[in-house]
Amino acid sequence: MYRIRRAAAAAAAAAGGRPMGRGLSTSRVAQTTSATLKALGLDSYNLGVYNGAWGGSGSIVETLNPATGEVLGAVQQASARELSETLDLATAAQLTWRTLPAPRRGEVVRQMRQAIADKRQALGRLVALEMGKIEAEGVGEVQEYVDVADFAVGLSRSMAGKVLPSERPGHAMLEVWNPLGVVGVISAFNFPVAVYGWNSAVALTCGNAVVWKGAPSTSLTSVAVTKILAEVLEANALPGALCSLVCGGEDVGAQMADDRRVDLLSFTGSTRVGLQVAQRVQARFGRSLLELGGNNAIIVHADADLDLALRAVLFAAVGTAGQRCTTARRLLLHDSIHDAFVERLVAAYKQVRVGNPLDPGVLCGPLHSPAAVAAFEQGIEDVGLQGGRILCGGRALRHLPGFFVEPTVTSIAHDAPVVLREVFAPILHVSRYSNLDQAIQWNNAVAQGLSSSLFTASPEHMFRWIGPEGSDCGIVNVNIPTNGAEVGGAFGGEKETGGGRESGSTAWQQYMRRQTCTINYSGALPLAQGIKFE
Repeated sequence: MYRIRRAAAAAAAAAGGRPMGRGLSTSRVAQTTSATLKALGLDSYNLGVYNGAWGGSGSIVETLNPATGEVLGAVQQASARELSETLDLATAAQLTWRTLPAPRRGEVVRQMRQAIADKRQALGRLVALEMGKIEAEGVGEVQEYVDVADFAVGLSRSMAGKVLPSERPGHAMLEVWNPLGVVGVISAFNFPVAVYGWNSAVALTCGNAVVWKGAPSTSLTSVAVTKILAEVLEANALPGALCSLVCGGEDVGAQMADDRRVDLLSFTGSTRVGLQVAQRVQARFGRSLLELGGNNAIIVHADADLDLALRAVLFAAVGTAGQRCTTARRLLLHDSIHDAFVERLVAAYKQVRVGNPLDPGVLCGPLHSPAAVAAFEQGIEDVGLQGGRILCGGRALRHLPGFFVEPTVTSIAHDAPVVLREVFAPILHVSRYSNLDQAIQWNNAVAQGLSSSLFTASPEHMFRWIGPEGSDCGIVNVNIPTNGAEVGGAFGGEKETGGGRESGSTAWQQYMRRQTCTINYSGALPLAQGIKFE
């Protein structure tokens, strides 16, 4: 969560000073916060624009710890003028960057990877403090950046075009890939490090400059990551604008969507906002890469390893307090194992510890904001109104500081309206099915198409699931949870989830332009033989 302090920003600008956030308590969390900020070069007040130099003259945003409600720090956001200046500088920086051979660009990305890895623990802790996921998940998210950077370094020596056969004697045809220019990245609060890493590591390797707008409520993380990358660019005598940062809200995002200098805009967020972004980018014939909603299902078939499935369901549904785009929100159980599995699942849920994400043993941290708690409560109310039952959980824990709710399991019809929409909270809807064809049909019945999982021991069922009559999602898993995709896979989805891929074997092509080149080395021009000049 964050708060905007426009009056304080104006006063600070007039006085030439730096406003300070509300004083933190002397609790252990406050001490951890202070040490974490110091380790990452952050202060209680930070500039939120970087394009080779640090600046910022827009609103001042205070980000809050969702586990305590306390202010972590403040970041001064970008103005419209500063975004425009940053895009100019990024465009100019890319003209030099694109001329470097791809393996040399990959070497710089490798150094960025190492610099991020060296700060992995501190960055992961900052993610836990600012976003709310448990510290182990925060560190794991930073590792995802590291892993994709490794992937991008490998790509720097393998992004090859093709020699295409020509039907004309004395001619050759080539497929050539060249950088796009400037890639804009608008990332969401729930993955404040990884989403930028997935995009920027590949985009930089491809020869592009990157301009990043993170979520306002995780601005400290955006600044921390950019500081790390800026040091690498400076050490290599490269322009800092290659990894530009423009902290800001919806106004900055809209300006990025409308600006022709942004050759590709990658957006991660809600389907509602993603549709607006896509329409604005398309209106100027730009390119967009969208990672939007996910209403993901796990199917547990009669022949599944139930112990494996139980652990996977718990991890997929409760991890990140249900605030992953790949969170399992629907659980489809075969008739023959339904009752026994639900009994074990409810027992497991009752052992889940909810609390401060920095505390050892906590599996479920807070939701990110009061609005998320309200959405959770509305979802719970809708379950009752639509004929469902709460099997466990179902309460907002308002007696605790911060924004905590109980991880919840419901029993409800597969086509209830609340099941068909994504509620970004730890609510798992359980329904029973009678055969695999029915389960696949139900899996595909929602508007989103991000991730899906089938637990089965049957090769026949596995290959049906991943085939043309199976799941319609971009990520199709077997015997692993919905949030268990590998780095070499494809972060992306279908239907209202958006389109495009942020990783995978062909993802780099989205950050480049394909050109078909015909070379005539014959000395003749067969198609123009009839043209004569006097």
